[in-house]
Amino acid sequence: GEIRRHQFVIQATPVKRLCNTHNRITVNGMFPGPTLEVRNGDSFEFKVVNKARYSVTIHWHGVRQMRIGWADGPEFVTQCPIRPGGSYTYRFTIQGQEGTLWWHAHSSWLKATIYGALIIRPRLGESYHFPKPNLETPIVLGEWWDANPIDVVREATRTGAAPNVSDAYTINAQPGDLYKCSSKDATIIPIDASETNLLRVINAALNQPLFFAVANHTLTVVGADATYIKPFTTSVLMLGAGQTTDVLIKADQRPTRYYMAARAYQSVQNVPFDNPTTIAILKYKSSKKGNAPKLIMPSLPAYNDTNTIDESLFFTVDLGLNNYPPNFRKSRCQGPNGTHLAASMNNASFMLPPSISLLQAHQQ
Repeated sequence: GEIRRHQFVIQATPVKRLCNTHNRITVNGMFPGPTLEVRNGDSFEFKVVNKARYSVTIHWHGVRQMRIGWADGPEFVTQCPIRPGGSYTYRFTIQGQEGTLWWHAHSSWLKATIYGALIIRPRLGESYHFPKPNLETPIVLGEWWDANPIDVVREATRTGAAPNVSDAYTINAQPGDLYKCSSKDATIIPIDASETNLLRVINAALNQPLFFAVANHTLTVVGADATYIKPFTTSVLMLGAGQTTDVLIKADQRPTRYYMAARAYQSVQNVPFDNPTTIAILKYKSSKKGNAPKLIMPSLPAYNDTNTIDESLFFTVDLGLNNYPPNFRKSRCQGPNGTHLAASMNNASFMLPPSISLLQAHQQ
């Protein structure tokens, strides 16, 4: 395979959303970050240069890091973070995977704005396990905070309360028509009548499962998390946080404009979440200009419609309530009933090591 070399420059960039401009941490000044394309068997060399004020790492979500765990990216697990002014080069090979994955920051909540698609194509001379589409389009679902996401998670950690919910969901970093000051920048996906588009749908939201649908169109699911699956059709997807799904969509409807939309799935009662709907537009190129008809909205399930999900969900990571020590300042105990929220796995919460990564400590 080929060696593909890239450079990521982590830097603050002015980004305007929901009527206001904020400095956000991005890669190469892009939001979302660049889409990376590679073939099965190729190798990557990524030099990450950190010009931001926060320490950072990059995680290659779903890539099988065979015997090269130090390239995986979670801070203090496989490496110490890249400090401001520093740099680090990731080297790894794509082995036995084809489809859609993604990359994102793995330090605090920097992944709210540092993320992008990772497209893995078949080896040269090989083909997809489904009919080749006319088009391919990454559809990256995300979240937007007007506040600095780093400040949001720091405040939640300090008080023990749940983090403030996001101010918008996004499709390819744009909230869409249903949010203030967002209509003219809504993501538009062009398509010709009778064409087939491979939508590479990625849920890059921080913690929220999302429903996704396209008005009046059937989705043929052909892959998930860089793995081919037996094709099936559906009218709606549910993607867990971090999940990817490859779907074929055929332009077989009246040539006009149709909304594609995403909104939250939330089965837990009394937990706050961002409930509005983000939209993009599927636009037939042959649709008439001028006074276009009203766009058609897809039918999305209710936020708590677990019956729509036909696969069992088993969560090994949980959000629990821990008691504070007796001498702790009660003014900071803002979780339910004077407790603080804590994520856990098998009833154990993770604490960041102070000076050395877990992988380095294991090898020593």
